[in-house]
Amino acid sequence: MTKKLLLIFSVFAFAFAILSISILQTTSISYSFTAAIPESSILGVESSEINYQFPHQGRILPDNPLWVLKAARDKVWFLITSLHTRKAELALLFSDKRLMSGRTLLEKKNPDIAISTLTKGEKYLEIAVTEESLARSQGFDTSVFLFKLATASLKHREVLESLIPLVPEDAKPFVAKMEDYSKNSYKAARDALYSKGLPVPISPFDGG
Repeated sequence: MTKKLLLIFSVFAFAFAILSISILQTTSISYSFTAAIPESSILGVESSEINYQFPHQGRILPDNPLWVLKAARDKVWFLITSLHTRKAELALLFSDKRLMSGRTLLEKKNPDIAISTLTKGEKYLEIAVTEESLARSQGFDTSVFLFKLATASLKHREVLESLIPLVPEDAKPFVAKMEDYSKNSYKAARDALYSKGLPVPISPFDGG
């Protein structure tokens, strides 16, 4: 009984610590963009070349006070996951959802939080690459995930490029720079697939 109580207490203490860290990180990354997004802007015009479906971002977005709890939940979920294969899948899921959340925030004319959300989301792509590499080094077959990651990376780049004309002028360099994450993720997944002699999603972008 005592061990069970200690375990429960440890879990709550851990969750509280992660929540505190999440709050600090949320407040430490901030952007302020002055130009307005034109009323006539239409987001989400994407090519059908890249066949990838994004998950729904959920009802609680980063402009909601409850977002900090959702972000903390994601961090705890990731940290308590032991398998690198599963960590890679989670990182990609979190990245996809934040990309969609960021796009929605731009639709709501909230570019400050949108850019912060997009940045954090694209960093999760980098984490997905790292976790997949660790899983592969342990002998796991990550072929299916690699194809998914390569396709997702191309779709992320496509979405980000579609957002550049729609964000405030002083935010454009931030969004353009974010494309490095999707470019690097695609290259890593592509090279890993090539090394296995497996088919690779073809990039519609010049230079791959």
